[in-house]
Amino acid sequence: MAFLDWRSPEHFDHRGDKPCVVCTKPTPLRSDTGKPVHKVCAEEWIEAHPPKEEQR
Repeated sequence: MAFLDWRSPEHFDHRGDKPCVVCTKPTPLRSDTGKPVHKVCAEEWIEAHPPKEEQR
């Protein structure tokens, strides 16, 4: 599964890596809200925690 499109520069922090909020390993990637998170970690978390309107 690969559904997040993080090709835009706002998802990459050139100032340095920070611990991923999911796995705690360093990453330069940032979520839409600016939190450090790997794309794969974010996708797995979203899949495990679908928005309430999708839970049926």
